[in-house]
Amino acid sequence: MSVDDAPDTEALGRVFLARVIEPGDEVAGRWVREFGVGEVVRRLRAGEDALPGVSGQRWAGLVARAGRAEPERDLAEARDAGVRFVAPGDGEWPGQLDDLGDARPLGLWVRGRASLRMWALRSVAVVGARACTEYGAHMAATLAAGLAERGWVVVSGGAYGVDGAAHRGALGAGGATVAVLACGVDRPYPRGHTQLITRIAEQGLVVGELPPGDHPTPSRFVLRNRVIAALTRGTVVVEAAHRSGSLVTARAAQRLGRHTIGVPGPATSGLSAGVHELLRWDAVLVTDAADVVELVGDMGELAPDRRGPVLPRDLLDAPARRVLAALPGPRAATVEEIARGALTTPDDAIARLYELRSLGYVERHGDGWKLTRQAMISVRGGRREC
Repeated sequence: MSVDDAPDTEALGRVFLARVIEPGDEVAGRWVREFGVGEVVRRLRAGEDALPGVSGQRWAGLVARAGRAEPERDLAEARDAGVRFVAPGDGEWPGQLDDLGDARPLGLWVRGRASLRMWALRSVAVVGARACTEYGAHMAATLAAGLAERGWVVVSGGAYGVDGAAHRGALGAGGATVAVLACGVDRPYPRGHTQLITRIAEQGLVVGELPPGDHPTPSRFVLRNRVIAALTRGTVVVEAAHRSGSLVTARAAQRLGRHTIGVPGPATSGLSAGVHELLRWDAVLVTDAADVVELVGDMGELAPDRRGPVLPRDLLDAPARRVLAALPGPRAATVEEIARGALTTPDDAIARLYELRSLGYVERHGDGWKLTRQAMISVRGGRREC
């Protein structure tokens, strides 16, 4: 619903409830589903006949909030800030959020010109540690830029660390990004990201469940993560310790049947320990944007084959490689010894040895054959790779 339009009763009721009910409240979500928005609003305004599933103390707290709710004022403030309210059933509502069931948002406040529904259809979440390392920031920015260049929308939480790096990577590539906040979208948080979030609103979208002016709390950050997970096709975790909010997003993605993806870090890094735990179970390891797109994209969006450099020995046929491998490194060997090592006949071995000599791999020493210095480096390198 655009705030420029006259709100209907259902939409106005949802704006009212967004001021009264905390994000992700499944009991209240069940009320809306079973009784309808209008009846829930009426009961809260009347302050009588508590709805089922809450204590008397909890109901009194909700009624007190309801007494201070002014949905028309919220809509007016939103209009002044260039913000619109999008509710389930609206043309801009992303249908995948319905997968949250009774934890589905009552509606979303959206700042920015693009269509949230259209952008969410081809979006990926990139999340991770706030106190990330240089490696984490680099990987988040590089992944986001690569996704943006491939036409994907990068979704994150607007926080310091990995979130901010992901948003900047997408913006720097001239791409699309969405910040999902745990506060009113007219009050950028954290304050240090005011300029970044303003830029996101100009070039992308800033989204949140809380009405204008509302502040973040620890629980709201956690509950915000379910929206990030539901909105996107998959969640990429770049860096996360064992107790990290980004793991909440990843687990929500798993429950919703979305792709859960992890970027590995050093085995000794505590900031990658949570990612590595994910990778031990259901998450998929990725190293760049092409890997992510192959996983979450349409059929045929494949990552390129990964190969190391082509070495001269790779151009040898299999029998010649076996003879080369049969030569002991530091000393000369007889043809018979080499043939046994290569599982071939002496005649075949001698033919392969002359071929290898013409290529500079072996040299003859009396009745024996020995690797050249160049070949010893090449063969040893190949053994290390194995």
